[in-house]
Amino acid sequence: MGFFAKLFKGPQVDMEKSNANAKKMRTLFNQVVPDGDKYRLIFGYTEDVSRFNYGFVHGSKTKIGNLIVGWNETEQTVVVVPTVPDLSGCGDPTFYRRSEILKAYRNKYPTDAFIIYPDRKSYIGINAYDWLEDESLYVYVSQEKELAAFTDFFLNQFIKK
Repeated sequence: MGFFAKLFKGPQVDMEKSNANAKKMRTLFNQVVPDGDKYRLIFGYTEDVSRFNYGFVHGSKTKIGNLIVGWNETEQTVVVVPTVPDLSGCGDPTFYRRSEILKAYRNKYPTDAFIIYPDRKSYIGINAYDWLEDESLYVYVSQEKELAAFTDFFLNQFIKK
């Protein structure tokens, strides 16, 4: 759970809105990622906007960058696509292939983030959640099962020390 995240469970989730946003995420992802349907998706965010600054340069006043995160277990690849909270567009994908990354681990403090170091100079911290309240900053999507599957994949197949 990210530092800014507010976790809610149960009947408060608007599943119609969540499902509509999940479809928009899929459409955007498939537009920029070859064979996009081979990836499972979650929504995440990062506070590292020096590299993933699509939201920052497209009108967001926050340093939080919204991300559509895809993963393919067979190819052991994570793909990150920067987007904006209303899912009106996205940036270019960045591929993290396990065989090409330097290190990947889960950082529990101060935030619960999935950290990937593609090289010695840069990293990406992916924060994810069941769903978040502030729709001006984050995409509204319920993803409890998807997040559990991504966490399992990351911890059991993708981590690299």
